[in-house]
Amino acid sequence: VQLQASGGGLVQAGGSLRLSCTASGVIFSINDMRWHRQAPGNQRDLVAGITRGGITTYADDVKGRFTISRDNDKNTVYLQMNDLKPNDTAVYYCEAVIVRRVQLRFKSDDYWGQGTLVTVSS
Repeated sequence: VQLQASGGGLVQAGGSLRLSCTASGVIFSINDMRWHRQAPGNQRDLVAGITRGGITTYADDVKGRFTISRDNDKNTVYLQMNDLKPNDTAVYYCEAVIVRRVQLRFKSDDYWGQGTLVTVSS
């Protein structure tokens, strides 16, 4: 199983970007999917999360600006980021709780994407 993130780039303050993250491999189902970010010298922080049923949560500093969504048929999670600020500059990582069928059992594990860099200039 792999997670492939894309969509990062350089944008001016006030601009928008849309990140995507697709899971591939032999997957039975995907439960929670999340986006995290890590700025240089900082710890990795949770930005947003979404359950399989579509319940969302957001960090306080992105509420009203970022929207997380998912397409279960495509095993993909998105992060629409609007009104970007220089403080949003970071490497963004996707995470997914993925269930695989292993022989006669179901196994749930956390998987992480490789990260995509978002740079917001002032």
